[in-house]
Amino acid sequence: MVGSPDGIADNMYSNGAAHNSNGADEKLDELRRLLGKAEGDQLKIVGVGAGAWGSVFAALLQDSYGHFREKVQIRIWRRPGRSVDRSTAEHLFEVINSREDILRRLIRRCAYLKYVEARLGDRILYADEILKDGFCLNMIDTPLCPLKVVTNLQEAVWDADIVVNGLPSTETREVFEEIRRYWKERIMAPIIISLTKGIEAALEPVPHIITPTQMISRATGVPVENILYLGGPNIASEIYNKEYANARICGAEKWRKPLAKFLRQPHFIVWDNSDLVTHEVMGGLKNVYAIGAGMVAALTNESATSKSVYFAHCTSEMIFITHLLAKDPEKLAGPLLADTYVTLLKGRNAWYGQMLAKGQISLDMGDSIKGKGMIQGVSAVGAFYELLSQSCLSVLHPEENKPVAPAELCPILKTLYKILIRSIRSVTWFEPEF
Repeated sequence: MVGSPDGIADNMYSNGAAHNSNGADEKLDELRRLLGKAEGDQLKIVGVGAGAWGSVFAALLQDSYGHFREKVQIRIWRRPGRSVDRSTAEHLFEVINSREDILRRLIRRCAYLKYVEARLGDRILYADEILKDGFCLNMIDTPLCPLKVVTNLQEAVWDADIVVNGLPSTETREVFEEIRRYWKERIMAPIIISLTKGIEAALEPVPHIITPTQMISRATGVPVENILYLGGPNIASEIYNKEYANARICGAEKWRKPLAKFLRQPHFIVWDNSDLVTHEVMGGLKNVYAIGAGMVAALTNESATSKSVYFAHCTSEMIFITHLLAKDPEKLAGPLLADTYVTLLKGRNAWYGQMLAKGQISLDMGDSIKGKGMIQGVSAVGAFYELLSQSCLSVLHPEENKPVAPAELCPILKTLYKILIRSIRSVTWFEPEF
């Protein structure tokens, strides 16, 4: 299923390295033919949302295919107007001056002076402005290649062939409902790849989950077979720095197999899988339990024993929940298990749990944190707990031999709900009810 890992090296804009296409031209042509592109007609790819993973994903595509300007156009949309505060501008200036390749690139582009002025406090930078130079506001320490940034949503998506959803799950529905207005005249539906991890809970007519791909389909009317989910053990900064990683693209066979081949790189192996629901549910669940993993790590001084016990209990809960919510779910193994493991070890949700436990951030700061972006696990805790608390989903308690709501058999989820949603402040916050 993996196929041969066709190599794609950086282009001339990637970290100063020279470009080597290494099969990229053939893969691009193959995808263009599948999408019915005529000679001289650009394949248009746009990322919607410019968080860390969304920006890195667009940068990976730009590095690999951006030099084929006559064949493909790669752009990213983000909202305009988000200013960069003084402390972030100062840190960004330090990052720029620590990297000779980045420094030279900015000087060649006549862009260095504005960072000097921002460092001195004489100028305000904006997130969309620095993204054009390859700096993601949520990942300042990892410079990317320059990106083509669009701040007008209609301009970005109206004729896009492939749309990559990099928005938080809490914003996906709203933005794609707006996008629908721009697609009214379209004859052919676009392909949508969702990177988003998170769910919503719906209680009517019966309790059920709504995943990001379902949100997109309902908001836009795009058929489900044209919407795919890509996830895996992916730490955005590490992937861009060419650390080995893998992912799965899930959805209809017609699109997932050619897209897996198109996205595959020597350091980023993309598998394909048909089980869309399981992977999206697990994608949301891993962020829930990563917050708890961060708390356990902080409160036990990184005790290996404590973390291993937590890992055993949380994966047990994840399997239990997935079997309730998905028909014939895939086993928690391979890339799914790796995705869970790396997220519990490292990532914004684990970081959030650590900072909460250490008292370095507070709940009243909300779930959108400066320099990190949206902490998806917070809303997912509420959604999963609300759904699993419904009495109509009752299961038999293994010891008391009576029906109980599934949430009663998920002590970690229950505890996280008390901490994050009910905001109960007590010394017993972080004691899972195992």
